Amino acid sequence: MSRTIMAVNAGSSSLKFQLLVLPAGTVLCQGLIERIGLSDAVFTLRQGEQKWQETRAIASHHEAASLLLEKLLEHQIIASLSAIDGVGHRVAHGGEAFKDSALITDEALAEIERLAELAPLHNPVNAAGIRIFRQALPHAPAVAVFDTAFHQTLDQGAFVYPLPWRYYAEMGIRRYGFHGTSHKYVSHLLAEKLGVPLSALRVVSCHLGNGSSLCAIKGGRSVNTSMGFTPQSGVMMGTRSGDIDPSILPWMALREGQTPQQLNALLNNESGLLGVSGVSHDYRDVEQAADAGNPRAALALSLFAERIRATIGQYVMQLGGIDALLFTGGIGENSARAREAICRDLHFLGLELDEEKNQYSATFIQSERSIVKVAVINTNEELMIARDVMRIGFVQATEEVQ
Repeated sequence: MSRTIMAVNAGSSSLKFQLLVLPAGTVLCQGLIERIGLSDAVFTLRQGEQKWQETRAIASHHEAASLLLEKLLEHQIIASLSAIDGVGHRVAHGGEAFKDSALITDEALAEIERLAELAPLHNPVNAAGIRIFRQALPHAPAVAVFDTAFHQTLDQGAFVYPLPWRYYAEMGIRRYGFHGTSHKYVSHLLAEKLGVPLSALRVVSCHLGNGSSLCAIKGGRSVNTSMGFTPQSGVMMGTRSGDIDPSILPWMALREGQTPQQLNALLNNESGLLGVSGVSHDYRDVEQAADAGNPRAALALSLFAERIRATIGQYVMQLGGIDALLFTGGIGENSARAREAICRDLHFLGLELDEEKNQYSATFIQSERSIVKVAVINTNEELMIARDVMRIGFVQATEEVQ
């Protein structure tokens, strides 16, 4: 039975969405509302080749959601709001409470809001989006899809930090990992394209963008991931430092009198590609600067690749080998240069790129001699969210009615 599903991704000042028909996966429309809370917010809606865009004041996420539903009716994408059968919401943090996507009940929503202490910039906005759409579409089952859920298969050796035990037991300080929806989607699609069960594959998935994370996947399960308690840790990113010596922070606090809030802003917003290059957080801008002879830009690109290579090496050891290396995300999908730098000198693993295939971002970019498959797969978190609405929302909703 075909159903029309709305996939919602609410950010701190944005609302990204897709309206899909499942199980076919047909996209009826998609769009983005940016700069929510400002007088010059931008609403963009695409349906096939058609595009509508306007700049206007949008004071809140509630107003943004109302505008979105209004425009779906205005442009006759749907005949009525009752045509939307279900809604899926991306939620940043599910803690240890949610090991899978979940039907949104009052109790589940309360837990999502409680977990805001672990994701203060994201979970409150995610929860607000849930409340708004539940009010507007009370007939439609809603499902929360958690960035952290895919990584709940990590064992204690992968998620416990070597701190006094009470910090985990009492405060929940542990590795949670993020980008789980993306890693899950691309690894499943990889297995489909290879014609091999995911359960038989050892995969290192590289989601590379302004935020970047790697995931070691064995038997279809996440066994390690580079992001940790927060999305700040792991490899170098656009504006985030990734892992550094933790003693640097108290040293800086004493030396420069910086507050925890200032240090957090420095690590999250002023570091990474931007901090090293001094040019931009955008990989493309840093590439251009490096090509123009900027030595710090060239160093930033080198650091970015080397941090990722080191993590791949760690995961290959943990997996006991590797069958496929997977690239996704804005940089992973579009930068042949980044992929080439990351795969450099990996012949000893049986991994070799085909230069021409890499330049054109083919699905598989390994050479004929390569034992290890190297794939470039576009992530589609909205489709994964919609699929989870189909998998969980209607089954559980039917069971509750019975």
